[in-house]
Amino acid sequence: MKKFLNLFILILGFVFSVNSSFSAQPIEETKKQIIALYNSNQLEEAYNMISKLTESERDYEIWYLLGNISQDFNNDTNASFFLQKAIILNPEFDKAHYNLANIYLKEKKYNSAIKEYKLAIKYKKDFPYYYYNLGCAYLGQKEYKEAVSAFKKAIKLKSDVADFYYNLAYAYKNLNNEKEYQKAIDTYNKLKEN
Repeated sequence: MKKFLNLFILILGFVFSVNSSFSAQPIEETKKQIIALYNSNQLEEAYNMISKLTESERDYEIWYLLGNISQDFNNDTNASFFLQKAIILNPEFDKAHYNLANIYLKEKKYNSAIKEYKLAIKYKKDFPYYYYNLGCAYLGQKEYKEAVSAFKKAIKLKSDVADFYYNLAYAYKNLNNEKEYQKAIDTYNKLKEN
């Protein structure tokens, strides 16, 4: 099926280039196809379709998808570049800030990660994982009070995630707050049992 699809796309591209009277597919239809391919985990096919677009045809969502595909192929350097392109085109695109922050967190660039998580939160205040990962970046910098604050905000938005409490407990442990540590670790244990 994959070979057939690649062959079909190749033939379709050839037909478009040879027959000048045949109008090109509208960019929105191409974008829908790319998103469908990406969502069905056909990453190479999605990447190949994106590669055929000119830079001026790529909107912030296309750059974002390129960033995600690059991350899926463990190419964080390209992913960072593509996510930054998405952010340039739409500075309020929270998902691009979040994914870029995740790359920085992985690379232990905590200041950059914190900056990007805060921007993601600025544009979407009700997503708990933005706060959770912000807390993780603060843990990386040993800023435990800030980490506690971020984890509490994540828990306020979604109280049934065990990892939120585990990292909250870790932050409290490093602040020598045994009482709060114990409460958080008890909640973590209860959630893990369920």
